[in-house]
Amino acid sequence: MTTIRWGILGTGSIARKFARGLADSRTGRLVAVGSRSGTALGPFLADFPARGHASYEALLADSEVEAVYISTPHPMHAAWTIRAAQAGKHILCEKPLAMNAVEAAAMIEAARAAGVFLMEAFMYRCHPQTARIVELIRQGRIGPVRLIHANFSYRTAWNPASRLLDRALGGGGILDVGCYCVSMARLVAGADEGKPFAEPDEVKALGHIGETGVDEFAIADLKFPGGMMAQLACGVRVQLENIVRIVGETGRIEVPSPWVVNRGEPGDSLLLVHSADGAREEVKVHADRCLYALEADAVAESLHLRQSPAMSWNDSYGNMRTLDRWRAEIGLAYDPWAS
Repeated sequence: MTTIRWGILGTGSIARKFARGLADSRTGRLVAVGSRSGTALGPFLADFPARGHASYEALLADSEVEAVYISTPHPMHAAWTIRAAQAGKHILCEKPLAMNAVEAAAMIEAARAAGVFLMEAFMYRCHPQTARIVELIRQGRIGPVRLIHANFSYRTAWNPASRLLDRALGGGGILDVGCYCVSMARLVAGADEGKPFAEPDEVKALGHIGETGVDEFAIADLKFPGGMMAQLACGVRVQLENIVRIVGETGRIEVPSPWVVNRGEPGDSLLLVHSADGAREEVKVHADRCLYALEADAVAESLHLRQSPAMSWNDSYGNMRTLDRWRAEIGLAYDPWAS
């Protein structure tokens, strides 16, 4: 794998998680951080020593930086991904890749034109647990898949100015965590058909749009060409049991920790495989690095391909299209990013 000199664009909480992951990775080294906030940059550099830049532009102009991790709020992903590509930097962009599929297509085209790597940062896709789920399905351990339940929802404190509830910052559950549920459903449906992913034929949804104009919680039903159906639930104002259940004709797989696997730390995670005859098997999956280190190393492993099989360009674009359909079903659009 290639060693990569990283720059981090932004200094929020997710940027800190990625910086910690880089320190645990086999291939990544943090060399620079860009921030628009002088008050945030100092404490970040105190915890993660690197060269500091007082603007995102300066970070992209840093010749030592080979790849950038874009950790800004959702509405800024497209613009800074495109600018990073034009600056010749490889890119790991935090999920969701964009505000809608139109933006995602423009970002992918920018990476293609510049000949740089681009991946949407779904860290769970880089964990060996997810690969094991796909393997179990392709082995036919539970027979043809018929139904998947996927939840990702939590209750954030009421703060209308926070990125989770502010419409201008792309707040709401569908974009923040519903994207995980959709990506898992599409991955499982694809694995069942022997493909990397599959696209739903039908998307039906309901949601609650709160007083700030974002979806506080929402549900969606997806139907895939192979007959598989998915029931998804997400939110930022309702705490759910954040699990995945995959039901086949002859058994089911339960994933107790599908997203932030093993709380993001190295070690063992557990899959529960239930057979129709009542037998139950515990499948342990070991990760020798933390979740964000695995993500950074996944970039290095596929850098020469310019995209990663963990989350390819077509996969990200398809995910955004489904998210657009989910939002359209509940009447939610983000001006001026309405799809």
